[in-house]
Amino acid sequence: MDFSIILENPDIYLEGLKNTLILVSVSLTIALLLAIPLAVLRTSKNVFLSKPIQVYIYCFRGVPLLVQIFLIYYGMSQFELVKNSFLWTYFKEPYFCAIFAFVLNSCAYTTEILRGAIENTPHGEIEAAKAVGMSFLLRVRRIILPSAFRRALPAYSNEIIFMLHDSSLASVITLVDLTGAARIINSRYFSPYEAFLTTAAFYMILTFSIAWALKRLEIKWYAHLIR
Repeated sequence: MDFSIILENPDIYLEGLKNTLILVSVSLTIALLLAIPLAVLRTSKNVFLSKPIQVYIYCFRGVPLLVQIFLIYYGMSQFELVKNSFLWTYFKEPYFCAIFAFVLNSCAYTTEILRGAIENTPHGEIEAAKAVGMSFLLRVRRIILPSAFRRALPAYSNEIIFMLHDSSLASVITLVDLTGAARIINSRYFSPYEAFLTTAAFYMILTFSIAWALKRLEIKWYAHLIR
């Protein structure tokens, strides 16, 4: 194997790394912000609030992410209503379509993770908050969500890593992420091992870095329980 071709083209991989980090960080941030209120509503006993969210979660967890990307990137152009509106300015861009698909997919999984954590909040904590006169929104903000985040962190850590790996699908709609960079090198030099082994190394470094950071956060959040 000849890795000199990698050393001669660092700009391609650096661009891929930059795009991967942007796609993952933006998608996860927006998905988490959307998932928090959806998870709270998902625990509601009102079926008109919880049922639509349940259907959304079922649909996006039941369909492969690659299919979702294709439906958004190629499918939106089939609707004249979209093409003749301001929305086409966004949906014709692969970057927007990738982030849009990642957000919807990650939000579905994150909502379900948080929903389970919220429902497992110790009943005594909620009763104590009610006893001191906290309103529902105050209970959610001060008691339920902080407690739920601690329980959800291990599962959400997996979602972050899965999202990093799933971001490689962005290359199928012409985006140059890490996987797209490997495809470019392979198409130029016909060296699949060098191209994709380098990409694999980048993904492994990112994965272990994220896992280490989340483990440190988990230790910090659980410090009061292990002293």
